[in-house]
Amino acid sequence: MTAPYPAHPQLVGNYAPIRMECDIDDVIVRGELPGDLDITYYRNGPDPQFPPRGGHHWFAGDGMLHMFHIRDGRVRYRNRWARTVKWTLERREGRSLYNAFNPLENDPVTQGVTEDGLANTNVVWHGGRLLALEEGHAPFEIDPLTLDSIGTWRFDDRLKGPMTAHPKIDPKTGEMLFFGYMAAGIFTPDMSYQAVDATGELTRSECFAAPFASMVHDFIVTDEHVVFPIFPVTGSLERAMRGEPPFAWDPDKGTHIGVMRRDGSVESMRWYETDPCYVFHPMNAYSDGSRIVAHVMQFEEVPLFPRVDGSPTAPGKARLAEWTIDLADNANGVHRRYLDDVGGEFPRLDERFACGRYRHGFYAASINGAREVADFNAIVHHDFSLDRRDEYMLPDGDVTGEPVFVPKSGDAEEGDGYVLSVVYRAAENRSDLVVLDAGNVADGPVACAELPHRVPYGFHGNWKYNA
Repeated sequence: MTAPYPAHPQLVGNYAPIRMECDIDDVIVRGELPGDLDITYYRNGPDPQFPPRGGHHWFAGDGMLHMFHIRDGRVRYRNRWARTVKWTLERREGRSLYNAFNPLENDPVTQGVTEDGLANTNVVWHGGRLLALEEGHAPFEIDPLTLDSIGTWRFDDRLKGPMTAHPKIDPKTGEMLFFGYMAAGIFTPDMSYQAVDATGELTRSECFAAPFASMVHDFIVTDEHVVFPIFPVTGSLERAMRGEPPFAWDPDKGTHIGVMRRDGSVESMRWYETDPCYVFHPMNAYSDGSRIVAHVMQFEEVPLFPRVDGSPTAPGKARLAEWTIDLADNANGVHRRYLDDVGGEFPRLDERFACGRYRHGFYAASINGAREVADFNAIVHHDFSLDRRDEYMLPDGDVTGEPVFVPKSGDAEEGDGYVLSVVYRAAENRSDLVVLDAGNVADGPVACAELPHRVPYGFHGNWKYNA
């Protein structure tokens, strides 16, 4: 018999798991879905199958995929857990067996079992495969029509070690670039860098050592450069063995930023240093002569992780910031400035303009008193050419997830399309998929697909055109 979940702040309210799988063939739609919206949108996030083993963290739940198939003004919904080795073994035993952030606390039943992760953070369509991603392990393949689990995918066994949950797909070449941190094992400073061509074949794999072992959630890619930000969220086996935080904010280490040319190698990487900060997610970046310009959601301190001494951090809200990295021979600095005072996260863009100059960005925002880490009560459109922000404010108590852009057509102008997001309707304790006109987000949704249940707070989603 499964025991009740503890009253942990990330296991109550809309953090709480739904622990069910279901299908809805024809979701109720309020408003009118655009006739040219013919896609399937996938959203990934944690849904712990059993009460946690040891301390809980939002990032540690089992991956659950939510699928919205949109065609002819109708929506079909399905959700399924990713049936990883971990999920399958715990289902057999009827209890939690793993501690995702401290393997020293794993149940003895797991000894000798090669665990393939959580598959709970992102989901991407590339090379004809739908891959559920989580940064500590290899991708986990999912059937794009049924959400059935296929299993770990290592690019024909050519991928060694983990893959980030945030690969970058170059819209000009179709190439997918990614990295893995702690690539030689947990708490090691080793990192890997890989490239996969448009057909899904792994064509490049290199390794290098970061300045220290760090939790490296995301990275930055332009047409010409790859940028690896190493923030001072350090991983330490010694701390873990002493019962102290395995991952912790260690600002004395500073922020280190590795830059290499895409046509170069890791051996030519150049390192820059700047003050401590933390970025989970960049929006986009581009190369501009001897400069790299990147737009990121920057925290002053990392949220959700403690300091080295176990005390909580006070990160405030992430804000949209611009980094300028000067690549001139005599330069060694990074200029950082905030572009807005609104807190936010989960930045996205029109992905057809990824890695290059662009105009339109979108993110989930916390405006007028929203306080919790996932408490986003607005969807923001930032126009970089006009340096102007427009936002859609949700009804009181409602919370939005990541806003994802879908163009009206493959050749539409940048920003001409729709923004999709999963919104939690707090008063009704359920969720909607909302669709906004990307050029007029302040007008609110043109349509809402109304689910009768919650979609718990999660992370990232992506879409593909329907066949």
